[in-house]
Amino acid sequence: MGVRAGETGTQNRRAAVVLPLLKGGEAVSRRQPEARLDEAVGLTRAIDLTVVFSETVPIARIRPATLLGKGAVERLAGMIADNEVAVAIVDAQLSPIQQRNLEKAWSCKVIDRTGLILEIFGARARTREGSMQVELAALSYQRSRLVRSWTHLERQRGGFGFLGGPGETQIEADRRLIGERIVKLKRDLEEVKRTRDLHRKARRRVPYPIVALVGYTNAGKSTLFNRLTRSDVLAQDMLFATLDPTMRAVRLPSGRTIIVSDTVGFVSDLPHELVAAFRATLEEVLEADLVIHVRDVSHPDSAAQAADVESVLRDIGLGEMVDRGLTQVLNKLDLLPPSARNEVVNQALRRPDDIALSAVTGEGVETLIDHIDQKLSQNRPILDLTLPLTDGAGIAWLYRHGEVVARHDDDGSAHMRVRLDPADEQRYRQRLGEELRP
Repeated sequence: MGVRAGETGTQNRRAAVVLPLLKGGEAVSRRQPEARLDEAVGLTRAIDLTVVFSETVPIARIRPATLLGKGAVERLAGMIADNEVAVAIVDAQLSPIQQRNLEKAWSCKVIDRTGLILEIFGARARTREGSMQVELAALSYQRSRLVRSWTHLERQRGGFGFLGGPGETQIEADRRLIGERIVKLKRDLEEVKRTRDLHRKARRRVPYPIVALVGYTNAGKSTLFNRLTRSDVLAQDMLFATLDPTMRAVRLPSGRTIIVSDTVGFVSDLPHELVAAFRATLEEVLEADLVIHVRDVSHPDSAAQAADVESVLRDIGLGEMVDRGLTQVLNKLDLLPPSARNEVVNQALRRPDDIALSAVTGEGVETLIDHIDQKLSQNRPILDLTLPLTDGAGIAWLYRHGEVVARHDDDGSAHMRVRLDPADEQRYRQRLGEELRP
């Protein structure tokens, strides 16, 4: 029997992490091997497994039966036995046959990168929709590799049973259960999607511009979100600490209110099943008026992480926005040595859409807030308005809902140049019962 993420004790949570590396230095991924191995270790620890050893394993070619060569499989079998490893993480995509053969050779549970990410997402999902989306992706993945009985209905906490199960029984019954559950989940998700559409239409009637924070997992999005919104969203130095999108209102210096959305962290080689299942969650990004790409510039693989984020954004239909250029937050200045820090700050000064900051210390955050204000104001028409000085309520309303660019008063009137969102312009027109002249 395998190990469940929720079991207690240290013995049954001992894990090994293996990164297959094609000879010539190219991992079964476009990422740098050292950074990829570190990330795989971090992903493994994110589900409370204790990594007792990790290594890259050179392979001359991909073996259909085991992915790794015979010598590597035998050598690792000895290390796994000596270290009493219960779960072996292979940071690559394994076919069902490869997974099954490695489990027999190593006498422990084996999961690949897709299974690991899905297990993390299953443990992290907080909302009903998030849980259903991950479960749908997990079941689609699990249906093709029923090595163990499906355990989802029996699990006692987060996760999807890739780390364990009751044994090799009732596979046909499990396939039927999975098929029935997938049909029900798809039906329920359609209902959730209709509800989300209603909420989105209600927000459009408000309406507040939406600013979406996106970025690689552990880039510091939630810490920045908390800094911007004075909120207390879970922000830990842990991969996938945030799964479901969180939204909060923020008032900008110009007086306008915006909604800031903190989204799930992206990751390289995100399972295709998960991209499809999470499209509804990422619809907050599709609806955003401004997308801010938060990068961890202290990470040695920051450039590759940025490319992975842009790739996922293109996958969900935001290729045009990526091509135009996203606002980039160069985060974690506080972790850089002085020379590297100065280089990042100078880069941000040269590029108007780059903001260097530290979400932890707050350095540069005010610059980001001003940048958001300026970017959103570019789409607001400027109106020339004249109001009686006696209309204090109307003047105050314009200061609250718009950006007063200029104002001069004469004996009886206030002459104002104001940026207003189209919906606020309509409200003001209805208030006065007259047409405003742009």
